[in-house]
Amino acid sequence: MQIERQARVAVVGAGFAGLMAARALAQAGADVVVIEARDRVGGRVYTRRTTSGVALDMGAHWIGPTQRRLAALAQELGVAATKTYNTGRNVYYHGGVRSLYDGAIPIGDPAVAAEVVQATLTLSLMATEVPLDAPWNAPNAAEWDAQTCASWLGANVSSQEARNLLTLGIQAIFSAEPRDLSLLHVLFYTHSGGGLMDLLNVAGGAQESGFVGGAQQIAKRMAADLGERVILDTPVRAIEQDERGVRALGDTLTVSAERAIIALPPTLAGRLRYTPALPGARDQLTQRMPMGTVIKVQCVYPTPFWRDEGLTGQASSDSGAVRITFDMTPDQGAPGVLLGFIEGDKGRAWGRRSLEDRQAAVVDCFARYFGEQARQPLEYIEFSWAEEEFTRGCYAGYMPPGVWTTFGEALRAPIGRLHWAGTETATVWNGYMDGALQSGERAAREVMGALT
Repeated sequence: MQIERQARVAVVGAGFAGLMAARALAQAGADVVVIEARDRVGGRVYTRRTTSGVALDMGAHWIGPTQRRLAALAQELGVAATKTYNTGRNVYYHGGVRSLYDGAIPIGDPAVAAEVVQATLTLSLMATEVPLDAPWNAPNAAEWDAQTCASWLGANVSSQEARNLLTLGIQAIFSAEPRDLSLLHVLFYTHSGGGLMDLLNVAGGAQESGFVGGAQQIAKRMAADLGERVILDTPVRAIEQDERGVRALGDTLTVSAERAIIALPPTLAGRLRYTPALPGARDQLTQRMPMGTVIKVQCVYPTPFWRDEGLTGQASSDSGAVRITFDMTPDQGAPGVLLGFIEGDKGRAWGRRSLEDRQAAVVDCFARYFGEQARQPLEYIEFSWAEEEFTRGCYAGYMPPGVWTTFGEALRAPIGRLHWAGTETATVWNGYMDGALQSGERAAREVMGALT
């Protein structure tokens, strides 16, 4: 049986972007309905609990000091932030040798560290030349969009170890490989977040804090405020529009509205069936914006035993399935939780292996970095975002070479009665929760302008 529902605005997707758009529209007095395919809200923000009830964010969860929209919303909704554990020394595993270091960059070889710092500063300065609302208008846009981040590193960083460290940083930011990414996209993304070190750092950077009880609480509380306007378990399959309005069609529900906001990653937005068909530029854009690949893994221990050695729980490595780790132990100090990421090529390869193989590889990495106690977790919890039907990857859709300069203008431009939201469309903190909120606000403004 097909249920019919009417609203002035239909929002497709109940992630942070869709919920923020609906929140802004509802506050402005517009009748809005949010249609979500999953059985939950939050999109790429997803919190699970251990058997003992500890909240673990399996998707996005960090907030940095310049992510002001997210900070203000969390405060308004009563979700408290908590600092990422960052006391002690970090582990650097290189060439099969474990060493300890302080600060953001391993300094075993001062020349390597200096080259990493120089390349980071150079990229951050180049990034300031990229207009956030129109990257294709950067003075060197054609040159930068014609090459990959890997080709720039190869031409400008002489030390292999320095290139490896910078590659690790790129993998950590994009969950993709430097060869996948347009240099222009890396520069835009860097400018969007304030600078490369802002994206990489804990103290003062994008990983500075998390949320007590998990970031998904923010989405849940937005949805609670919206009440029956949010409809779950209802995948939208098609969008129809004509001079009278828009129809969002699911298997059991059709929502008729004056305007629609599609708050999905571009690659998923491109999988909907549109009548009339979308212009070629928009469709070809969505064909060219793949998602990153990441498996987020967390091991739970009775205590954070690595702290006894004076370690932060942060490790970086040039080998193994997990090459970046963090301490996610809750504020009360127990149980101990180590977080690891399997990203980019490693995520693609290990995603094809069995759960048992992945767990063994993860525990092996943790033991190399933090000692034999890491081999005995109480729980192993993972989430592979490429396998998630209504996400198909994380952290965000990215631009390979040639996409920004050829198709970038189609990213946010409304098409008839359709408007686009999602963190990929943000100009500030693109790819992050804060960017998703910005995109929702912008799409809501567009719709209210059209409605009035």
